[in-house]
Amino acid sequence: MDTRELAKIDLNLLIALQILLEEKNVSRAAERLFITQPAMSKTLSRLRQVFDDALFTRSGHGMQPTPRATELEKDLAAILGDISQLVSGSHFDPAQFSGEIRLALSEYIGVALLPQLVQRLEHQAPRLSLSVITRVENQLQELSLGNLDFAVHIKQRVYGDDFKVEPLGSSPPAILVRDSHPLTEGELDRRRLTEFPLIKLYISDWEQAELQRNTGTLDNIPDHQRSSLEISHLLTALEVLRHTDYFMPGPAYILQNEGATRGITALPVPDSAQYQIDYVLVAHKRTANSAVHNWLWEQIRCTIRDLRTPQPRKMRQRISASLH
Repeated sequence: MDTRELAKIDLNLLIALQILLEEKNVSRAAERLFITQPAMSKTLSRLRQVFDDALFTRSGHGMQPTPRATELEKDLAAILGDISQLVSGSHFDPAQFSGEIRLALSEYIGVALLPQLVQRLEHQAPRLSLSVITRVENQLQELSLGNLDFAVHIKQRVYGDDFKVEPLGSSPPAILVRDSHPLTEGELDRRRLTEFPLIKLYISDWEQAELQRNTGTLDNIPDHQRSSLEISHLLTALEVLRHTDYFMPGPAYILQNEGATRGITALPVPDSAQYQIDYVLVAHKRTANSAVHNWLWEQIRCTIRDLRTPQPRKMRQRISASLH
């Protein structure tokens, strides 16, 4: 874009031209602009210089626009309207928005959150494209670089002033096993866990997470005498659980998605009665004045709120399946 010609134009001149086109009278145009008639006449002279045209001629019926002025009139109102929206912002209509939003979240969170969130967006913002990335390291850096718009993750130790952070709730840890697993019978302790193979699921930014530690954590499960499986695909891990004696540590709220967790039950982690996993929604301040980002922020919050439902019957020993 060549901005040299634009730099010569005073925006106020275009506003004055629009008023003159509407009023076709110098005196009335001056009144609307709260200036004197001589000042309005001087403004018209400047407009004639800018467009190299008389713009208006006098007749027995007042001022008549020239063909050049009539041509300008076709686009001027729309151009000024666009400038007004650019400066002051406009009412955001999600149904009309077309664009992509990038969201980072683990599969643990996604399997509970995304079905309800996408259902909400499908009706309210049918043209919005949501790009969900489940494996993203250094999420705060990616947010600051603009490679991500939002992140939903386990609360980290430190957030700088450049980040907006919204607590979404907490969930107790759980031991996930198939419904007929031997661990579902009798008392569960750490010694018994060592007798069964372990699934370790990849979680982005786990090292930066701040965990509410008390008497026990998922990290404190003893060394295993049996095999282990490291995997980054949650649904595959759940399928392995359904057909083997493996167990997998994870958040209890995952059982809110009954379809994905069919045949899976949750047991309390031994010695972790006071241990909670905190989850947060994070965005960078660069999106603070973006209508679509502020709108989607609220949709995520509302979806999480709606997910706070009574615990399902498949939970054992008072483990709540919802964020709280």
